[in-house]
Amino acid sequence: MTTETVPADRIELPGGEMLTWSDLPEKRLVGGGPLAALATRIVPAGARVLLAGPHDPALLDRLAHAEVTCLLRSYPDGVALASRAARVVVGGPSGLPDDEPFDVVIAAAGLDPVESVEGARLGWSGVLARLSGALRPGGSLLLWVDNPMGLHRLVDTAPWYARRDDAAWSIAGGLDADRPANRAQLAERLAECGLLPGVSFAAYPKAGAATALLDTDHLERHTTSGLLDAVLHGACAGGFADTIVLQDPARLAVDALHAGQAAALAPGWLVLAHRAPAAGAPPADLPVALVQTGPPGEDVVEVVDAPSGWRWRLTGTTGRGGAATAPFASREVAYRDPAALDGQPVPEGRLLRTVLLDAALRRDLDVLRELLSGYAQWLAGQADPDGRLTGAVALAGVDNTVVSAGRYAVLDASWRATDPISADVVLARGLWRFAAGLLTGGYAHPWASTLDVAGLTVVLGGLAGHDLDRATVAAAVETEAAVTAALRGLDADGRVTLATELRAVEPTDPPAGPRGYQQLREAWLRQREELTRLSALLKWTEELLTSRERALRRADATINLLSGSLSYRVGRLAITPARLAKRGARAAKRRAREALAPKQEEQQ
Repeated sequence: MTTETVPADRIELPGGEMLTWSDLPEKRLVGGGPLAALATRIVPAGARVLLAGPHDPALLDRLAHAEVTCLLRSYPDGVALASRAARVVVGGPSGLPDDEPFDVVIAAAGLDPVESVEGARLGWSGVLARLSGALRPGGSLLLWVDNPMGLHRLVDTAPWYARRDDAAWSIAGGLDADRPANRAQLAERLAECGLLPGVSFAAYPKAGAATALLDTDHLERHTTSGLLDAVLHGACAGGFADTIVLQDPARLAVDALHAGQAAALAPGWLVLAHRAPAAGAPPADLPVALVQTGPPGEDVVEVVDAPSGWRWRLTGTTGRGGAATAPFASREVAYRDPAALDGQPVPEGRLLRTVLLDAALRRDLDVLRELLSGYAQWLAGQADPDGRLTGAVALAGVDNTVVSAGRYAVLDASWRATDPISADVVLARGLWRFAAGLLTGGYAHPWASTLDVAGLTVVLGGLAGHDLDRATVAAAVETEAAVTAALRGLDADGRVTLATELRAVEPTDPPAGPRGYQQLREAWLRQREELTRLSALLKWTEELLTSRERALRRADATINLLSGSLSYRVGRLAITPARLAKRGARAAKRRAREALAPKQEEQQ
């Protein structure tokens, strides 16, 4: 509980407040990043906003252009947020006055933390009805709904019903039939309260910690989009980094996208609804996607559906114009220039990494050769006369490149190399990253299982039409370590450690990122196969050494037998004088040459 003194007229206690309970310390608060950017879009200047439930104080700062009222059930939380809001009502939804309509109601933490255990029990639908009743005609409701079959539950090692922390507690319970379990049920609940469902967003990778908000309609229609592929993979890989999971969430999310189920498997949905009669159509500039590309609370970019196609758009949390500056301490190798994206079209096509993996799984060497040679030619075509690449192309790996009808393009051109990099090193770096993911991820492929990561990189270079050697691959690994260290903001020691780890990557290692049981089991199987191969090789070597040792023993026995025979002794007596005579003749010949040498020098 904070000890900050706030004006008494800012906190209202209509009854039902929870005096000792707090939602703020236990839960990872929602309200920053993509949610704050979306809220800024839907809240007009001067609007009366009701913020229902616990939210990140940063969201209140982003809504400084509006008059914000906070509705909380916890008195300590009300004291903590009172200095940032125009008014705080503590006591649950029953404490809302009936004669004060709001233009926008935001319940981005869901409805569970809105209801107070000390007040009248309304249930999920009752709380929704109370909040919708607080909207003026044509007002907007931004509501978060958890998905009980979301990706976060499918990959979690612990069942949801085994959690005992305060953040997992709710008044209604997880199996409440009144709570919607899918988007169709949610639409029914909204319609029952006189609300018109509008745009909905799928939130990834976790509930309460979304770094990507994606329009559900576009997720279901654009199943081959390279942008959506990269966003889902990046959000899940980063959100579950160094976490023990049942299976790789990034792989599951991308597979769900291709199957048209990415919206259905989202950990939660953020729905924008309007109270009938709606005053007008929803904002036309609502984005297709909102993605957090940097540290929490910073670097949120949007993708909007313009008449000419998808385009990037910067938000208020991303710097505009001016000199390109890196968000991290290090700018030695790479930096980010968000302004390079603003207004630029999003390249169409499939993510190169995805189509390469698909071709490898099918053992289709023709497609692999076509894709890799096209990738190499595209890089070479943008190199300077010295064979070096600069800017965004210098960092264009297979996971940041899209391909469509033989045309290649950088997906996110905001990441740039500070200094020019050799085109061969850029190609080797992209192929090394793909090879490392292919081998450590346990993907089936058409090449020998005894290849290491560097060896497979050389093979892929041959398919691309380039004769890469291991020295070039080693330089590419050093470049990868330097680029990754710059993007992560690592110091010199961290960069050295990272470079050592990258050089030590083996096909038997588990993949980087989330530690999934499936991936760990596959790594264990590869290690067992490698140990079996090494054991067989060791056994063969031991057998070879044993056979050679036996042959030597037989030869030694034969020599000993022959050396003790009568014929051997007679032969040795006959040979010994001859050897002595030969040795004496050599000595006499040497002395004669030495005696003639002075006379020859005098004659000369």
